[in-house]
Formats: sequence, structure tokens, C-alpha cells
Amino acid sequence: MTKKKHLTQRQQQRIADNAGKRLRAPKNKGVDSVDDSSFAAPETGLVLSRFGQHADVEDSQGVITRCNMRRSVASLVTGDKVVWRRALQATGGIDGVIDAVEQRHSVLLRPDFYDGLKPVAANIDLMIIVSAILPALSLNIIDRYLVAAEITGIKPLLVINKVDLLNDNELSAVEQQLDLYSKLGYDFLLVSAKTGMGMAQLLDYLHSGTSIFVGQSGVGKSSLMNSLMPGLEALTQEVSATSGLGQHTTTVSRLYHLPEGGDLIDSPGIREFALWHLTAEEVTRGFSEFTPWLGRCKFRDCKHVSDPGCAIMHAVETGKVSQLRYDSYLKILASMAQDKPNHF
Repeated sequence: MTKKKHLTQRQQQRIADNAGKRLRAPKNKGVDSVDDSSFAAPETGLVLSRFGQHADVEDSQGVITRCNMRRSVASLVTGDKVVWRRALQATGGIDGVIDAVEQRHSVLLRPDFYDGLKPVAANIDLMIIVSAILPALSLNIIDRYLVAAEITGIKPLLVINKVDLLNDNELSAVEQQLDLYSKLGYDFLLVSAKTGMGMAQLLDYLHSGTSIFVGQSGVGKSSLMNSLMPGLEALTQEVSATSGLGQHTTTVSRLYHLPEGGDLIDSPGIREFALWHLTAEEVTRGFSEFTPWLGRCKFRDCKHVSDPGCAIMHAVETGKVSQLRYDSYLKILASMAQDKPNHF
């Protein structure tokens, strides 16, 4: 029998470090070198969607070509503007190569437990935060997305879907909850993909720039897409009657052109939008109503949780900052420490 070898603490740490490096290492295995004579001159294009090491790129005429990525392209997501070249002899398969990605004016990142920060989409002008009233309207989930919007500089729009399931009293209660956000300067819409309520107003927001739907699984993003773009065969789903949480239907982000102008990105549904990749200071700045009170605390390193002389806590106590929003802020801070993977 072979005696089992015990690793020293240093060896164990080295193995753990190497495993972490492999997890964080770029996974782009795109083409390393291509025969330049096989491709046309460089041109600009728009990434409609990415599939592994391939991407669908649209040219200025609206023609879509599936392309390989050069290994030098470190990151590529839906909404990216790229420099690419088409194959001189099309095969109906991979008929182009992406040489470079142009600078982004915004990018939405989603933390992944194993791979760290994963970009979802780029060059976004409007983040449409879709929520549903079943099993319950979660203001904390809304607040998480609002923090992400504030940090990335993307304008948010709150869209509450499936309001056709509410009676008049329930609808009034939801409007009272959302009045808090309206006072903070955030726009919101009450919509129903089923009845068409609020859909015309939603279209008005989408006619210029690039928008993205974000939200938990099962809130009806695909149903909204189908309503906005009749004939679109986007996948839909039934929300589980027991948990109220749907299974993932959209597996990759995809950009669509709206008939009356504007672009819309449908993003993968996620059950919880974690913020563990942010610092506590960034989360604080993500609550816009805290801004006037920052720098006015008694101590420079105030954590805004239990420190004496905290200006934000004083604002909450005097009714100048919502207790509900502050409680949501504390909940997010607590979840950051719990959710963050040990290897990051």
C-alpha cells in the first residue's frame, strides 16, 4: 500500500492559487492567425450576439455574418462595435473574422460565482429593470439594479409587468410603493404584455438609442419582447406555481432592431443580481439620495451602519432619506459579504 503524501500548507496554497488563476484566465480560444489574403478589407460592424468563440456581426447594410474572434480580442459582448473582415469566399458557416473591439461608452457587468465579472452587453443607453408582482414585488431586487445603473452611468427605467393580475386596491398599493422611486427621479411604468397596458408608453422610451431588459427569471421579459415586436419567436415560459421563479429561457444576450427605431437587447434571466464585486463605498454612491450627505459624517471612514455622527443615518432619522431604502441598503451590504466567493 502506498503511503498517502501529505501536502504542506505552502503547497496547498500554491495549488489553490493556481486553480484561481485558471478560473480567472481568459477563455478566448479564437483564431490566432488567419490568411489575410482570404478576407476583404476591414469594415465596422455591430455584434448582435455571441455564441462561445463566434459572434453574429451586422454590417452597415443589415447583413449578418457569423465570425470567429482573434485571440487578441479579450472581451466581446452583444452591443459591441467591432472592426471585422468578411471572407472573400463565403461558405455559409464562419465567414468572417473580428480583428478589434471599439471603445465602449458603457458596459453592464454581472458577477459570476466561478468566473468573476462577466460583461452582459455594451453601449447601453437605457436599462429597463423588469419586475413582476408575483410572488411579490421585490424592492430590494430593484434597488440592486438601480445601484448597478448608477455605477455604470446607464439611465434606468422601472417596468412593473403583469399588473393585469392586480385588483384596483392592489394596483394602488404598488403605485404607492413606486412613488418613492418617482420622488428620487426614477421613471416607472405599469405594464401588461397580456392586455397591452402601458406598452405604447414603453415603446416611446425605446425609439432612440440602445436599451436592455434586465430582471429575474419569470418576470416576463420575453413576453414583453413578443408584444413589442409581433412575430418575434422569443422563448416564453410559465412561472412555477410553487416557487414563482422561472427557469432560464434566454441563454445569451441578443440585440434586436425595433420596427419604429431603436435597439433592444434581451439579456439572460437571473434569479438574483449580486453586487459582491462592488465596494461598500460604491454601493453607497449607488443610492442617489445619499449623495448630499456624503462627506458630512463625523468620521471620515464612517461605514454608515452604526457609526456615531453618521450624516446618512441622521437623514433617515429625520425623514429626509427613506427608511425602506436605507434598510435595503443595509441588506445589500450584508449580502455582499455572504455572497462573495472565497477565491475572489
